[in-house]
Amino acid sequence: MSPREICALRNYLAAGVSDRTLSDATETIAVADIARGTVLGGRLPRLAGRSVVLSLSTQLLSGIAMIELDGVARRMLLCPPDFNMDYAASLIADAEIDAIVTDNPARWADLGVDLIVPAALPLQPAELPELSHSTQWLMLTSGTTGAPKIVAHTLAALTGAIVADGAPTGTPPTGTPPTWATFYDIRRYGGLQIFLRAVLGGGSMVLSAPGEQVFEHLARLAARGVTHISGTPSHWRKALMSAAIANFRPNYVRLSGEIADQAVLDSLRRAFPDASIGHAYASTEAGVGFAVNDGREGFPATMIGRSANGVEMKVVDGSLRIRSGRTAHTYVGASAPALADADGFIDTGDMVELRDDRYYFVGRRDGIINVGGLKVHPEEVEAVINRHPAVRMVRIRSRRSPITGALVVADVLLANVSDSGRTGEIREAILAECRHALPAHKVPAVINFVPQLDVTASGKLARHA
Repeated sequence: MSPREICALRNYLAAGVSDRTLSDATETIAVADIARGTVLGGRLPRLAGRSVVLSLSTQLLSGIAMIELDGVARRMLLCPPDFNMDYAASLIADAEIDAIVTDNPARWADLGVDLIVPAALPLQPAELPELSHSTQWLMLTSGTTGAPKIVAHTLAALTGAIVADGAPTGTPPTGTPPTWATFYDIRRYGGLQIFLRAVLGGGSMVLSAPGEQVFEHLARLAARGVTHISGTPSHWRKALMSAAIANFRPNYVRLSGEIADQAVLDSLRRAFPDASIGHAYASTEAGVGFAVNDGREGFPATMIGRSANGVEMKVVDGSLRIRSGRTAHTYVGASAPALADADGFIDTGDMVELRDDRYYFVGRRDGIINVGGLKVHPEEVEAVINRHPAVRMVRIRSRRSPITGALVVADVLLANVSDSGRTGEIREAILAECRHALPAHKVPAVINFVPQLDVTASGKLARHA
């Protein structure tokens, strides 16, 4: 395979707008400089053809290293900062890792990998190695119930939705580019999608920094003129509670990663009346399935079947299944399960329900609460409670019951501290709405008003807190 046949990220850097940048809270790097510099020093050529773990403390350093290694390494595994090192040995074996790129060598020193390459800013001028591989991109699932799975993508699969949306297939476009941001970490699928959109589309990107508070993050995004931003509904509910949201004026807002209920979509419309607001369906395994931009939760039933962009969806036993060129192609490891069924469809585990001409997400198959033999999807109850104007977020969980096996419990975070004096009134209003909208077994038996609800590293509501 000749270098000209390799479609690598570095190909998109030399041309386009000269003042685009990658930045975080402390550093700003000109994208053009990345095309002719390195954070890996003289060891970059030694990584050619290797299977590499990227384990770096900042998103900025990680993003630059991704660009340097794509088209050079045989495999590149993106290691998020919250990765549990108890699984490191099995990860190294399953992915056949023979090199580590890190700014914390001691963390990986005793795991039997001979080549550990330190990475650091500032960029050093370098003659970069010839592009020689179609690098396999490896990502980790969240692993909330055990060891994470390793999911393998090609760059073509990762960028399928981006190209379909009109991003270039050659050099970046001219004109005024967007400035992107995301609440996601770019070492996870959702954040990586935004990073790739910025690189391929000729835009700049503003990254979050470790430990940065929501207020500080939003203030920095506003100061840097961010125009395009994405996050989970939980990310956005947290952001909407911050006073800094008043000074932030993006023109493109997207949600993904969790069910986007009508309450959060309407709240974002009130916060950003002039912005394009939509939600997308995507997962690490299934890739980007579709986007919905009509301001409504759920998606039109006409999306089931084969779409013009090559994504095919069907619903089997209530579960959404997807087949397309955007999906991952395998799990990695000797004992890894099959990723897709015999027909190439990936079972997402996300349950949907058809009402009139629209499908609505009701929850995860593995998150069901069993109340006396009857099923309760937490997300379905949360969507009802989130409609109350005093509620910002809610988490539905189960509590053991000697009679029914489980009870439905609601932990409610109020939008305003000023409402804390009328929780009795709010509780009764929530229960009235739940009794109106839900069967009796789904109505919460207990409603707690809590001072905070946590979000996981992947941006989702922490359900096992």
